[in-house]
Amino acid sequence: MQPRPVTAAPASPPSGFDFDVIVIGAGYGGFDAAKHGAEHGLKVAIVESRDMGGTCVNRGCVPSKALLAASGRVRELADAEHLKGFGIHAAPVRFERQKIADHAAQLVATIRTNLTRTLERAGATILRGKGRLDGPQRVAVREASGVERVYAAREVIIATGSDPFVPPGIETDGRTVFTSDEAINLEWLPRWITIIGSGYIGLEFADVYTALGCEVTMIEALDRVMPTFDPDIAKIAARHLIDGRDIDARSGVLASRITPGCPVKIELVDMATREPVETLEVDAVLVATGRVPVSKDLNLASVGVETNRGFIPVDDGLRVLANGAPVPHLWAVGDVTGKMMLAHTAAAQGTVAIDNILGHARRIDYRSIPAATFTHPEISSVGLSEADARELAAAEGFELGAVRSYFKANSKALAELESDGLLKLLFRKDTGEVLGAHIYGLHAADLIQEIANAVARRQGVRQLASEVHTHPTLSEVVEVAYKQAAASLATAVGA
Repeated sequence: MQPRPVTAAPASPPSGFDFDVIVIGAGYGGFDAAKHGAEHGLKVAIVESRDMGGTCVNRGCVPSKALLAASGRVRELADAEHLKGFGIHAAPVRFERQKIADHAAQLVATIRTNLTRTLERAGATILRGKGRLDGPQRVAVREASGVERVYAAREVIIATGSDPFVPPGIETDGRTVFTSDEAINLEWLPRWITIIGSGYIGLEFADVYTALGCEVTMIEALDRVMPTFDPDIAKIAARHLIDGRDIDARSGVLASRITPGCPVKIELVDMATREPVETLEVDAVLVATGRVPVSKDLNLASVGVETNRGFIPVDDGLRVLANGAPVPHLWAVGDVTGKMMLAHTAAAQGTVAIDNILGHARRIDYRSIPAATFTHPEISSVGLSEADARELAAAEGFELGAVRSYFKANSKALAELESDGLLKLLFRKDTGEVLGAHIYGLHAADLIQEIANAVARRQGVRQLASEVHTHPTLSEVVEVAYKQAAASLATAVGA
């Protein structure tokens, strides 16, 4: 996705329209769309009924990373054995829960303010209220006062995001049974907390809670913990992030009913047979079972659009589809599309949608978008899973290559006494093209970007193996993988 030059647009929208573009939702997808459009001369309005910045800024990435940063320091200072390896002897660690929570809240307020000011400086109009479609090229905004105003726009972008998913049988009260929306406030530290789900949200909060002294039980309905991660990466990561901590992880069991209270009661059943397994009584439960799109109140029927499990269908240019055909002047970006539910994906989609509105034909390359889990150490990935890569290899008739590069051979990791880590690189053995990568280890979230860039450019390992990396740095883990892959190519086909 190459940046586009600023394109002049009419100083005012076409006759009969209040705006060139109205964006419904001010999360990262809506923010980037509105900012990009306003900077390119379009008259833009953005509609938001809650806090500016959406989930990421207020209830997701931003506050959770603040909690992970603080709790990570606590974990590091409390790890006497690790520090002893450096010859360091630290006093017992003390921390103030409220000040850690305040750090997260202050960061949220700062970024929310900066985001709002950025939109205002770009010239976007902020409409406070709940937005919905009112037929083609029309958006109704219901303000907090109850007053509803209808605006006409040449183009409409839906960017309403997602909310935490709470499965049937689970009752939340926001205090003893809660989702990530409430967990980021860190209002209290339960002595014993159960986390339902072992995806990235569950893992990150398990990292926070165990660092701050909580006992954690992790419940996973599928047959293995961390089911959405590469199996080899999950195996080594679970050994350190789950087995090496005070976490009792159980897979293949379903929390069929959860009742808030003191204690919280959790009824567990076997996932396969639905037979009762056990009833747990714990201090609190965090429900981390994924997210669902916010789309039911958008009045999509007024433009003939049907959702798929709540997700709005779009093409590669982010045009909303009805019966497989693009709906004129209607776009959707971010979590509500269900493509990749990541803040940076939403932001990229927002700019792509605006570029298409401006007449610059663009598509988004989902394969090159990386994902990261900010545990200590981190997990990251980009491109195809090994299973998907094998399917592609079978379909296209090429041999799949896979190499592993270990942190235990890296000088920087050894110097940090953080040498437990693995990089798995997937590539075509005919052309050497990089298809994907999966990393567990120190600063994995940063290391993945280099490989994501290679995937975006469809580069091959022969070319990449010749690139010089700084010594001693963790980036040499990537260099070693490229060289191993290049050496394994069966032919001398240029990459």
